[in-house]
Amino acid sequence: MAYTATIDPEAAGKRARAVKSGGAKDARFHGVTLLASVGVVAIFAGVIASLVMGSMPAIKAFGFSFVTSQAWNPVTEKFGALASIYGTLTTSFLAMAMAVPIGIGIAIFLTEICPRPLRRPIGIAIELLAGIPSIIFGIWGLFVFAPAFQATLQPFLIELFANIPVLQALFAGPPYGIGVFTASMILSIMILPFISAVTRDVFNTVPPTLKEAAYAMGCTTWEVMWRVVLPFSRTGVVGGAMLALGRALGETMAVTFVIGNAHHIKTSLFAPGTSISATIANEFSEAVGDLYISSLIELGLILFVITFVVLAIAQLMLGALEKRAGGVAA
Repeated sequence: MAYTATIDPEAAGKRARAVKSGGAKDARFHGVTLLASVGVVAIFAGVIASLVMGSMPAIKAFGFSFVTSQAWNPVTEKFGALASIYGTLTTSFLAMAMAVPIGIGIAIFLTEICPRPLRRPIGIAIELLAGIPSIIFGIWGLFVFAPAFQATLQPFLIELFANIPVLQALFAGPPYGIGVFTASMILSIMILPFISAVTRDVFNTVPPTLKEAAYAMGCTTWEVMWRVVLPFSRTGVVGGAMLALGRALGETMAVTFVIGNAHHIKTSLFAPGTSISATIANEFSEAVGDLYISSLIELGLILFVITFVVLAIAQLMLGALEKRAGGVAA
């Protein structure tokens, strides 16, 4: 007995219209997302173009010597970025050196050691540090931390390293309170929530079976963290550290308050210095003359390039770590 399939023209028409409508919606969605992506690229290109155009008078006047000179004299219109570049890189990397070990330690404590009822309150308290405006850190650093640092820790460190050749130069001089080292310590407190929060979330993604197997083999908590958790989550840890470094490189107000704003390079970390963002914040509103303004814009261009290079290196590091992890897993 043969059966013949019957097609309902009305139902077939509805299905065709539905497919056509869905295709049109997909096309519109594709167009919106493409427009958003192109818009981000256009903004990025516009920022670069505006910085380059604004920097051209200074680039033509000083050339590459702008990067290699630390002279900064608006009266004679002699400008150099070396002191600002030095201060930016020094404060950022010192802050990272202080904040990364502490942030990872906090993450280890919250995920493995802290009693469960206290994990959430302590985690929230640490994350709230990220919500404090940077100017509040600057005010606290200038009026509370710097005087205490000047009266206690700075004299102690100067005396402690007085007879050690290299450290003697790094921790020399009168205790000003403010300076490059003070700015680095304030920055380390500011970026600490980013490192600890990201690292804690990454540690929580480690499969419990891996840690349980290590504990079953007799490993201590330190061995489990060092040999199991950190290798498994190192990509995320590096990513969190690079996120914090990007914040440190561009920080303005807190650094402006406590770095001293002096356009010279001193061997001692206790001496006043400056950074790119602090120089721009301090002097842009008072800049008179095209060359002065152009020099400040070129400082912004240099900071943009530094940040871009650092983030590019971070992406390469993350790619290498992921590739290595994939090779080990295979």
